[in-house]
Amino acid sequence: MAGTTRREFLGVTGGVLAGTLASCGTVGAAVARRSARQQPNVIIIMSDDHGYGELSCLGNPHLKTPNLDRLHGESTRLTNYHHSPVCTPTRASLMTGRYNYRTCAIDTYRGRAMMHPDEVTIAELFSEAGYKTGIFGKWHLGDCYPMRACDKGFQESVVHFGGGLGQPSDRPESGGYFNPVLVKDGVLQPFEGYCTDIFASEAIGFMERHKDRPFFLYLPTNAPHSPLIVDEKYAQPYLDMGLDPRVAKLYGMIVNLDENVGRVMDATDRLGLRENTIFIFTTDNGAQGMPDAPRFNAGMRGHKGTVYQGGLRVPFLARWPGKFAAGTDCDTLSAHIDMAPTLLGLCGISPARRPDFDGVSLQRTLLEPGSPANLPDRNLYFQWHRGDSPEPYNNACVRNARYKLVNGVELYDLESDSAEERDVSRENPEIVAQLRLDYEAWFADVSATRGYEPPAIIIGNTSANPVYLTLQDMRGGEAAGYGAGGFWKTHVEVDGVYDIRLRFTPEVKGGTAYFQLGGHKAESVIPDGASEVMIKGVRLYKGPGSVRAWANKPEPANAARFVDISFGG
Repeated sequence: MAGTTRREFLGVTGGVLAGTLASCGTVGAAVARRSARQQPNVIIIMSDDHGYGELSCLGNPHLKTPNLDRLHGESTRLTNYHHSPVCTPTRASLMTGRYNYRTCAIDTYRGRAMMHPDEVTIAELFSEAGYKTGIFGKWHLGDCYPMRACDKGFQESVVHFGGGLGQPSDRPESGGYFNPVLVKDGVLQPFEGYCTDIFASEAIGFMERHKDRPFFLYLPTNAPHSPLIVDEKYAQPYLDMGLDPRVAKLYGMIVNLDENVGRVMDATDRLGLRENTIFIFTTDNGAQGMPDAPRFNAGMRGHKGTVYQGGLRVPFLARWPGKFAAGTDCDTLSAHIDMAPTLLGLCGISPARRPDFDGVSLQRTLLEPGSPANLPDRNLYFQWHRGDSPEPYNNACVRNARYKLVNGVELYDLESDSAEERDVSRENPEIVAQLRLDYEAWFADVSATRGYEPPAIIIGNTSANPVYLTLQDMRGGEAAGYGAGGFWKTHVEVDGVYDIRLRFTPEVKGGTAYFQLGGHKAESVIPDGASEVMIKGVRLYKGPGSVRAWANKPEPANAARFVDISFGG
């Protein structure tokens, strides 16, 4: 909102947002469960683009992470644990216990990061079991109703839009990593301070409010994802070591993250929750690639975006005093799809509407790490690439406890070659053939679940007013990269008169602004020198349609970057 102060911003948006807070986070009926106080709390902290080797306890020669090191020493560690190679797929699988290809959340932007609202999340299941549920940080599974965190089981939420602060989905009035505009229970609100500090403070406040009943707390930070921004005091020690400035800033962001992990750990002690809290730390995928600024990667091949171990294998620390063995490593093959069934089992929750999980429960693995896990002999599957639908063998792998087949042609024996340096496919044609058959059966199965067409954004529901359309969920316009030029797939729920706010890039100023939904178009003159315009009194009709908005000519450079649609003002 050009020229609008943060205080004025709240005044402008407050009227049309009245009632949204109350409607977000509605939950279903409670299911059979143990008495509330017997059940443990759950805290999951998941950082972003934070590689396996970027903790001092896991061998990093430069980085100092004393709080994560402390947690490492107090935890059972899953040392053979894996996530998807990029963030949205990991988050979908973590929330549902299912492969992300079943959920419509297949990529990180262009409408391909919206999880289908029919998917049942672990937050919904915990909420229905009487838990208080909260998320503070990065959701990245849909910015609009009915796919927001507050629509999918989180009773309290403070999240950013899209894939991260400082990215194209971040609001124009947001300060990015410092002083961001965030979404609190569906309502835009400015915050003061550094993003990771804010999210940790909100999480601690949630714990304080609900210390007397079981809670499920999800703290997915957007740090240390790029852009690499942090107070210089955190980066300076690593600059003094002579490290590349980008690595120094990245490490500084991790040091700040480590401080905030310590704050949350200390809060569990201060509130008397330590003994009855399952405390988990992990990261969403491997380290972001910096080919000209290499850093410690624990001897693994690849990085974020690849299906080699450097893109998939992540740390997993789980502390539950008196229940999990402290300082114990467990090399059971495991992944994100296992977390939902595992946590439900550990918390004694038997949901009435149990999803069809792809994962298995690691309950015995965590409670009895020295005993046989009795897990089924199974494969795990990982795949990611750009595009509106997945393609067979495109950046894909299938692996079991020993062998890993990459893109259908490269075979690695991970027992003897954890660095994935020697392709043994020629020596093992039978294994290659079997893993190819397994992968093709899996690909056909997950593709048949509901296909890959994204769900529609709902316009006109009272729980989401205004609707905020950003580049994150825009379809088409692929040639423009992360630029505009596409459309938003929508469904108008209620016939009525709506107000439309369009925002453009700074270079598009003056002329005429156009808004189109299906066969209905509205327009307004853009005031001289302005980069946004309000078109009032636009009648929209119930039903599906595509939203397009532009200035002067319908070309990518002229397309609106943000479209706010409100009604009932």
